[in-house]
Amino acid sequence: MSGLLLRLAGPLQSWGERSAFTAVRDTAPFPTRSALIGMFAAAEGIGRNQAGLDRYQELRLTVRVDRPGVRLVDYHTVGGGFPKDRTAATSAGSNKGAAVITRRHYLSDAVFVVAVTAADETVERLADALSRPHWAPYLGRRSCVPDEPFLLRRQVDDPEEELRTRVPLSRTATQAKHGDGQEAGTIPVEFLLEQPPPTSREGESAPVDVIDINDVPVSFAPHGRSHTGRRLHRTRLSVPRSLTGPPQTLMQRLIDYAHLEESA
Repeated sequence: MSGLLLRLAGPLQSWGERSAFTAVRDTAPFPTRSALIGMFAAAEGIGRNQAGLDRYQELRLTVRVDRPGVRLVDYHTVGGGFPKDRTAATSAGSNKGAAVITRRHYLSDAVFVVAVTAADETVERLADALSRPHWAPYLGRRSCVPDEPFLLRRQVDDPEEELRTRVPLSRTATQAKHGDGQEAGTIPVEFLLEQPPPTSREGESAPVDVIDINDVPVSFAPHGRSHTGRRLHRTRLSVPRSLTGPPQTLMQRLIDYAHLEESA
């Protein structure tokens, strides 16, 4: 087993929790498993109507929340003020007679780092696809383009340990100044894990919020999307304070970290 590391950052992200098109297009406060698997499938060229999602069942995903972002709501209209034949299309082949109004939720200035753990051959296949994707990746919606570096590391022995000990931490100037209540040498950072968090060297476990979320994709078919549930463990783990630094040096620190793989 090994893994890869993805950094999900950009001006806007939106991780919808509902597959049906509703007037309110919400966002989860973190990347969903459905969105991440959709990203991998798109990179590998697997269409929405194609089978093949079973290949992602073995993946273990761990999310580190570097910056939770600020929630924004966009009042969005489509087709207003036009004749019916120029308004939004319906699934039945006609057109809607009035404007379609939605309120779309986004996370602004959020940053997540995701550890993807799987068998070595799976990690290699995904890394190749993400490096040269069939369809470009996006952060929940096509309009949400990811920043670089996106694929931080394509092959690490223990990606979850890397999240806790080595991957540079993206913080705002305010976070860096106040330190999030940090103790000497460490900073508490939120993690979302698919298994209970590890105990400390002293044998103590961090407080855990267990949540159930319906985001495991069974089918991405446009007229037959379906999902099942999973259990997540949300907690705050201490990471070395050395992972932080002045915000103006963040990009160079990320580039230096990504280049460690090339020099290994």
